[in-house]
Amino acid sequence: MLLSACLFALLSTAEANQADNLRNLLKSRWSEEHPPPHSRAKIHNTEAYSSVYIGAQHGLMEADRLGALPGQPDHVNFNHYAGYVTVDRLAGRALFYYFVESPENSSTNPLVLWLNGGPGCSSFGYGAMMELGPFRVMSDGKTLFLNNYSWNKVANVIFLESPAGVGFSYSNISSDYNYTGDAATAFDSYTFLVNWLERFPHYKSRDLYITGESYAGHYVPQLANVILLNNQNKKTVINLRGIAIGNAFIDDKANMLGQFNYYWTHALNSDETYKGIFKNCNFVNWTLSEKCWDFIADSRYEIGNIDDHNIYAPICQNSERSIGKPGSVDNFDPCSESYVASYLNTPEVQTAFHVKPTTWTHCRHFHNWTDSPTTVLPLIKSLTEKGLRVWLYSGDTDANVPVTSSRSLINTLKLPIKTAWHPWYTKNEVGGYVVEYKGLTFATVRGAGHLVPSYKPESALQMISSFLQGRFPPK
Repeated sequence: MLLSACLFALLSTAEANQADNLRNLLKSRWSEEHPPPHSRAKIHNTEAYSSVYIGAQHGLMEADRLGALPGQPDHVNFNHYAGYVTVDRLAGRALFYYFVESPENSSTNPLVLWLNGGPGCSSFGYGAMMELGPFRVMSDGKTLFLNNYSWNKVANVIFLESPAGVGFSYSNISSDYNYTGDAATAFDSYTFLVNWLERFPHYKSRDLYITGESYAGHYVPQLANVILLNNQNKKTVINLRGIAIGNAFIDDKANMLGQFNYYWTHALNSDETYKGIFKNCNFVNWTLSEKCWDFIADSRYEIGNIDDHNIYAPICQNSERSIGKPGSVDNFDPCSESYVASYLNTPEVQTAFHVKPTTWTHCRHFHNWTDSPTTVLPLIKSLTEKGLRVWLYSGDTDANVPVTSSRSLINTLKLPIKTAWHPWYTKNEVGGYVVEYKGLTFATVRGAGHLVPSYKPESALQMISSFLQGRFPPK
């Protein structure tokens, strides 16, 4: 139990909900009572997907169209939609989505699906309302302001709350909330896409890119794999072109080792603690002694009260809303989570988004996350070999899923370098660094934390625009 308790404490962060879900998963995985069920994501899935539920969608697109939202600013020049897509009729399981079209070139811009991680955290509350969506919430919890660097500038973006039980998504069978996991989430997300494309048929032939962050390092490649497998039966063909994952949680061991290296190289840990961890912890065979965990506990103590999601950012000291405080997309407010929760729990807001009245939260804890491989790296390698455009990117001030972890796991693939490491620029200033391998591109975003578009919205838009266009960010 000491191992469980220490690993549970490893990923502490000011954004408790997101970090708690990942800690809980790792705690259950490495406890003696619940050993990991398997170590690798399945590349070849033998499950029959021919029984995907496809419901009648006629008229539902217009029914989902949104009018003016409560507290919406002036000069909103894009169409947006929200509602439920049923993925299991018998269980009454339905996933909530928010879709925002491009204000210009919506008929030709690609389709992007965004997934947040957790597992169990909301792509709507985080991705749409705090990161890359068109609106942010002011400190009064009632008023919205525009995000000038929203990704709908370059794509038509779907934000999906999955699995059922997350955010506004729900099931009529309570056991769905008790037993779920990676495979079920991928299958439901695929079923969502098939039905959503029936609801929005003019997007059926559009190029699709799947994006996300954190535990979406599991979600994204597994969903991509399900799409490619199902494309083979020719019944429903989705034009998947690529994936991009930020600060991706892909491999347990690489992430843990990367954390300790990041702590020490960023002056968060002492020399003695760093040396003690690597002297007493056998990370090769994953046999971690009690003395090893004592040093890990020292590591956590030395870091102190900072936000692991952005080690240089202020933490939320007081989440009480101050009426009239102006919002700025260029200066991320560390108390934004509370503003978003207040807004999305307003009855008028829930009515405007076409959702069932509920108590909305950023994350849901699933007590039995039934399957979660300790690594999905082989699956990512398989996707590169199948010709998908694959980008991994890292905000370099994140200590939760740090850049050191991403670089370490990429190096294990031993891919040939096609274009050497070099800086890229946003407005004549270094926005980050990028290197191209055979089949995979890795980019950093300078000064960004775990939620890259929250902290560096302009650089994030520059980077994702380049990804969608199949080119490097500008030198």
